[in-house]
Amino acid sequence: MMRLQITMEARQPDPVLPCNYQYPLSAAIYRILNQADDAYAQFLHDTGHRAAHRLKGFKLFSFSDLRMPFQIRGDRLYVQGKKLSFRLCFYMPDAADRFLMGLFARQQIEIADRISRASFLIQQAEVLPDPLDRPTHQIEELVLQPMSPLVVGRKNERGNYDFLPPDDPAFVQWLIYNWIEKYRSIHGKIDFVETTQWGEWDACRSQIEVQPLLNDVPYRSRLITIKAFTPQQTRIRGFDRFQLRVRAPVPLLKLSLHGGLGLYNAMGMGYMDMAEKVEKIFSLRK
Repeated sequence: MMRLQITMEARQPDPVLPCNYQYPLSAAIYRILNQADDAYAQFLHDTGHRAAHRLKGFKLFSFSDLRMPFQIRGDRLYVQGKKLSFRLCFYMPDAADRFLMGLFARQQIEIADRISRASFLIQQAEVLPDPLDRPTHQIEELVLQPMSPLVVGRKNERGNYDFLPPDDPAFVQWLIYNWIEKYRSIHGKIDFVETTQWGEWDACRSQIEVQPLLNDVPYRSRLITIKAFTPQQTRIRGFDRFQLRVRAPVPLLKLSLHGGLGLYNAMGMGYMDMAEKVEKIFSLRK
C-alpha cells in the first residue's frame, strides 16, 4: 500500500488543460503502470514476496485533484506557472513501494483532449507516510476529507447511477455498501470479522459508522465528463468540501486511504486524506 506526492513541471510555458482532465490523467497513469506489468511480476519473484491476490490491471488506485494556480476560461484551465502536483495512492503489496516510486520518477505525462494538449515531466515522486502503519484489526475513528470528488451512487431501474449528495439519507448506506464490496472483491472474503449467524457482510456492517460533517460553507457539487468529445462520453457527479467522520476496522480504513472511497476511483474520484482540522459539525440538512 502506498501514497505518493507527485510533482511535475510543464514542458512548455503557460500550459492549458481541459477542466475535465481526470480521464486523460488517469490514462497517463495507466500507461506508466502498463510499462511495469512484466517487471512488476519479476520484482515480486525476485524479492520472494507473494501477494494473496493479483491486482490485475492495477485498477486499485486513485488520485487527488491537481494542485496549481490557474484561471478558468470556458472549459479550459489556464495554468499560471509551470509547477503542478497531485497525490496518488495504490492498494497493493507493501514491498512494491520503492519499486513504483522509481517507476514514476522522470516519466512524462500528457494531458490532452481534441482542443488542448500539455506535456509534463515528473520531477519528484515522494512516498508519503502511512497514517495507519500498524497491523491491527481493531476499530478506530478518523476524520477523512475528499481531495477529489467523492462519487456515491445507487443503481436505478434503468441500470444507471443516481448520484447521491452527502446530505441524502441514502448516502451513507451506499457508501458503506460499495466500501465493503470493494474489500470483498479484493480479498475474496471479509477476513477481519467473526462470522455471526447473520453472515460476514452484516457482521462487518455492524462495525462501521459514517457521519458526514457539513459546515457553514455548503459542500460543492461537481459534474465531471469522462471521455469528452467521444461517442463513449459520460458524466458523473461527485461532491467535495465536506468531511466524513468514520469509525471502522483498520483494514477498511487502510483501503479508504490507499484505494479511495466511492465509485470511479481510477478516474481520480474519491481520493481521501485525513483531515488536518475538523470543521464545525452541523446537523444534516433536510
